[in-house]
Amino acid sequence: MITARSLVKDYDGFMALKGISFELQKGEIFGVIGHNGAGKTTLLKIMAGLVKPTSGELSINGVDVIRDPGTLKASLGYLPEESRVYETMTVPDYLRFFGELYGLDLATIRSRQKTLLTALSLEDEGKKIGELSKGMRRKVAIARSLIHDPDLLIYDEPTSGLDPMTSRYISDYLRSLRDQQKTIVMSAHNLFQVEALCDHVMILRRGEIIAFGSMHELREQFGSLTYHLFFSLPPGISLDPIWEAVVEGAGYMTAATDLAAMNRQTEVITAAGGRVERIESHYPSLEEMLVKIGK
Repeated sequence: MITARSLVKDYDGFMALKGISFELQKGEIFGVIGHNGAGKTTLLKIMAGLVKPTSGELSINGVDVIRDPGTLKASLGYLPEESRVYETMTVPDYLRFFGELYGLDLATIRSRQKTLLTALSLEDEGKKIGELSKGMRRKVAIARSLIHDPDLLIYDEPTSGLDPMTSRYISDYLRSLRDQQKTIVMSAHNLFQVEALCDHVMILRRGEIIAFGSMHELREQFGSLTYHLFFSLPPGISLDPIWEAVVEGAGYMTAATDLAAMNRQTEVITAAGGRVERIESHYPSLEEMLVKIGK
């Protein structure tokens, strides 16, 4: 569905993107992460046809986005990081306005309004958008991005600054959109959300792709499974025999890279009079991956 080849963006000597290439399939959620200044927003704006790359190729659903960005917009829903909405309008008026811009007839607009208001729990109370909470305004912006029933959604920080309940609601809603075979490209600083939602993830650093793949593939690249042993020791027992144990609550925790090492550590803990409370499998998180690659 999406093919990018050697995308470069040069802002008067600052290389925001340095020749990145990738391919995405229809009906998946794709995450773009990286430290500030990595090039995430620039890439999303290029994919949305809002910024023209200095060089390279980008095709979405057979449309050459660089040469013909206007054709893409009919099948694209774009959500910027800030919810820029018309605050003096009511929600129905706002959605109707954008529906008309997309050339939809009134019956279709009303039908989609009803569907979106219900799906996003947006009640029509006659309030102006400016009177709504930040979370509700974000939902309004999402509804606006969906009023024309696009196949591709490009969302920049969709849950930025929202309370945990609203953030979780929007995450669940994005999953439902994927189930409808919509393709979602999103950036987010909430790495737990990206890890839970995305089928594939791209990690950018200074305009270059450092890693790309499924969470399983990224975990294999940045470190395989480890085992965390949580244990307790009798008072006065020295920690000298325990491999790199750290205080964890009322007890201790140590890590093992394989089953053989875990068994050896368990034997040492038992021999010292201690007790293994529990063992947890641990894969590197996206946060740990970002820390590892640095800035």
